[in-house]
Amino acid sequence: MKIKKVYAVYFSPTGSSKKGVLSMARELASQMGAVVHEVNLTIPNKIAFSQEFGAEDVVVFGAPVYNGRLYIGSVERFARLKGAQTPCIVSVTYGNRHYDDALLEMYDLVKENGFLPFAAAALVAQHTFGDIQRGRPNEKDLKENREFAVRATKKLLKEKSVLEKVPGNKPYKEGGGGGSFVPQTKENCIGCGLCAENCPQQAICAADGYSIDPTRCISCFACIKYCPVNAKCMETPEYLAFAKKFSEQLAARRENEYFV
Repeated sequence: MKIKKVYAVYFSPTGSSKKGVLSMARELASQMGAVVHEVNLTIPNKIAFSQEFGAEDVVVFGAPVYNGRLYIGSVERFARLKGAQTPCIVSVTYGNRHYDDALLEMYDLVKENGFLPFAAAALVAQHTFGDIQRGRPNEKDLKENREFAVRATKKLLKEKSVLEKVPGNKPYKEGGGGGSFVPQTKENCIGCGLCAENCPQQAICAADGYSIDPTRCISCFACIKYCPVNAKCMETPEYLAFAKKFSEQLAARRENEYFV
């Protein structure tokens, strides 16, 4: 089987899903002597309306889990991509609680759009809220991803068969909406615009980089991560109390899960 291109396709507000997808895509490409091309679905104004992939391409999909589902906004973006019996790996990234029906949702979504999932992964990453699995995915996680990609590549080259099932239930559980915590902006904001530029929902006023539309914010905290002066924050008593309790509940380490 000749593979011409490997694509890393991801929705990744804070970079964890991107890191996982790229680790797998690069190893897969290395095994096949191909080149990796990135398709970043995170920022709306940088997304092509649609893209098609062929039978000689391989795609690695990845997105974070929101309450056990794919975020509804990311589903709309993935749905623009069409395959033509295109082999793919599906993955979701979650913050140490559980991925529930999100991996199955991704699996179903890409199959409906002409892709052939031959492997899947549920990857643990540092949670957006609290202090949960800090630093993950770490080098151990990325090493596991690469080893998985090697196994998946061998399967693809030998069989080119579709993975029969992945964990999850139908009907999918309720979920996929954004959180309720809207970041604050401190007076030291310098108006650089990085938060607005990196907001996956364009919820931050581009003119001042200060105000946030609570009806559009999904609590991904990308603005907090990318602010160079720590002007974006989440320090309300309600959030701090929730984050402390949540961190205690999810203190036990979970491991990545791979399906080939």
